[in-house]
Amino acid sequence: MAMSPTAMVARRALAAASQGSHEGGARTWKILSFVLALPGVGVCVANVYMKMQAHSHDHPEFVPYPHLRIRTKPWPWGDGNHSLFHNAHTNPLPTGYEGPHH
Repeated sequence: MAMSPTAMVARRALAAASQGSHEGGARTWKILSFVLALPGVGVCVANVYMKMQAHSHDHPEFVPYPHLRIRTKPWPWGDGNHSLFHNAHTNPLPTGYEGPHH
């Protein structure tokens, strides 16, 4: 079965590419890690730090929407009103936030 000229050229190109050297691959990734990845992580850390400095630590106003925090039966742990991973600083109960925020 004869191959078309385009198929023969593609086959030769793929065969030549598979014969290439892979010796510099580890060095390339090491350079990319130090030049791109580490500065990128540093920029992300600086961004988070600056946003935390400007962040207001007050609770948003509690609005008792009727479709949120519906309790048809109590949770099977604790007092039945707090979820398993309840955080008193961020998660309101159906009646509002618990006490003052520190």
